[in-house]
Amino acid sequence: MSAPLSIEAAIKAEARALGFADCRIARADAAPEAAARLREWLDAGSHGDMLWMEERAHQRGSPASLWPEVKSVIMLGMSYAPPHDPLALADTPGVGRISVYAQGQDYHDIVKKGLKALARWLVAQVPDTDLKVFVDTAPVMEKPLAEAAGLGWQGKHTNLVSREEGSWLLLGAIMTTLKLEPDSPGEMKCGSCRACLAACPTDAFPAPYKLDARRCISYLTIEHKGPIPHEFREAIGNRIYGCDDCLAVCPWNKFADAAAANRAFAARAELAAPELGDLLQLDDASFRQIFSGSPIKRIGRDRMIRNALIAAGNSGLPELLARVLALLDDPTPVVRGAAAWALERLDPARFAREAARRRASEQDPDVRIEWGDDGGASRARPARIAMKLNGDEDA
Repeated sequence: MSAPLSIEAAIKAEARALGFADCRIARADAAPEAAARLREWLDAGSHGDMLWMEERAHQRGSPASLWPEVKSVIMLGMSYAPPHDPLALADTPGVGRISVYAQGQDYHDIVKKGLKALARWLVAQVPDTDLKVFVDTAPVMEKPLAEAAGLGWQGKHTNLVSREEGSWLLLGAIMTTLKLEPDSPGEMKCGSCRACLAACPTDAFPAPYKLDARRCISYLTIEHKGPIPHEFREAIGNRIYGCDDCLAVCPWNKFADAAAANRAFAARAELAAPELGDLLQLDDASFRQIFSGSPIKRIGRDRMIRNALIAAGNSGLPELLARVLALLDDPTPVVRGAAAWALERLDPARFAREAARRRASEQDPDVRIEWGDDGGASRARPARIAMKLNGDEDA
């Protein structure tokens, strides 16, 4: 008879049976530098509008700050490796590009379901243990803990990189009062590679391993609620939710097996390459219907339309003009402003006529700026992006 599995080995076997690609264990105090790095990032203002990052920073610093009784953290990764090139639609201006992780079912639901199943199993094995499960929405620093547990390492793009799964892992955590044998931490394997840094369209990495979220397309299209700064709009291209560029170019992705990815994250047909013309017609009800069960639903209709208008302005497609014009009278200022910008890109002469008619009557100051109320002084032109991208890291 074979010897029984240790509790650690049994946890990992059960995790794989539940659909996780990897499972490793860290001590609760295994990432002591995380709090200081977080504080430095927040003090620099690199979190932008994500005020919730700052409000609960004292709990994010370490698992024990959130739950003093915790002894071990079980870190889990679920693969969403795509079967196609995530950058393939870059030169297809009539469609919107959605980050790979958001093209299928909501990862919050899928990963949490797996975590809860593993937690129930663990309680059945060790009835006197207490535990808590976390997926992204709680003040837990998943990436430093995943590195400490040995799932991989935080690459120069600040995301986790796995030797087996590349950059395509969604993370979850189970904190427990069990004192488990930890795994060895991840080892940095980026070497001299700078592919992810060079790939960023908006130069969001001031240095390797540092991200300025205020320049990141994922932040701008998802977290940022107001008008997208002019200096980034052209670089956004046709991305309407997130950006995969720094992830997609990572050489370690060659080891990721798309066939082993969780099928819940397979792209829904309507989200793989949505037509911009269709997106620009969405009202609240149709937005909720299309994006039901998707993480995209949390940004709401107005931010999605704003993003689609930026993509429309970048498309150069005159057939989108009628849809853009219809949104000039949208009740939401962030939509009206983006529609004005898209109109200027698609039809400068029509923009001039509309600006002369609308500028004085527009009540929202941000929209008035889009119509040239300040003479264009605050409207950063695309040349600023080219200058930034061609400069050095510290520019």
